[in-house]
Amino acid sequence: MINIILWLLRTGCQWRNLPKEWPNWQAVYYYFDQWKQDGTFERINWALNQLDRKRVEKQDYPSVLCIDSQSVKLNSMIYEYRGTDANKRVNGRKRQLVVDTQGRLWLATVHAANQADGPAAVSLIDDILWRVGERLEKVYGDQSYNGVFANALRSGRLIAPATRFEKASRPESAQGFVPVAKRWVVERTISWTNYFRRIVKDYEYTLLSSVNWLYLANIQLMLQRIEPDYKR
Repeated sequence: MINIILWLLRTGCQWRNLPKEWPNWQAVYYYFDQWKQDGTFERINWALNQLDRKRVEKQDYPSVLCIDSQSVKLNSMIYEYRGTDANKRVNGRKRQLVVDTQGRLWLATVHAANQADGPAAVSLIDDILWRVGERLEKVYGDQSYNGVFANALRSGRLIAPATRFEKASRPESAQGFVPVAKRWVVERTISWTNYFRRIVKDYEYTLLSSVNWLYLANIQLMLQRIEPDYKR
């Protein structure tokens, strides 16, 4: 079932168009729905992130995280949680991704694209501080996170006393794309989503499904790092 779900993620195939020699699409979707609802995909994602960090001789949990957003178009037949990102001129949804310094996706949330980055990312703070714990020292983000999000992160220091937010933005005089030290890794993770046709655009009615496809993409990347012969 996992291999079928990862195949669907990579190819972008519709549920009803799964090859006939495989189990009925409703059976596959049943397991996908159950595993996203009970947090199985999220737990697998965290476990694989830890295994990959051990592989490169790092501690299980990161001390530095980076956060950024990605606006994506939403399927034209879906109207739930839709908005327009005026800056990027995208009518759809916005993804908030939290990654470590090597680009592993630890947490994600999805919402309408017209919501501001900082306030919308506040919902991630409790999970960030609770899961990573006292080891977390710093969270990098751009100017859009330097208000509500940064203040909310500071208020959570009872859980992680050493945690602080640091703005990492390109110089104001720069034009076009400029890699920003300490934050370019999250941009790279966002670019990795282009390898998975299911998530180059948002096709999901529920936000929970959208988030779990992102976790599945990271799961596949981690499997390929840990076991290079893993082809799917």
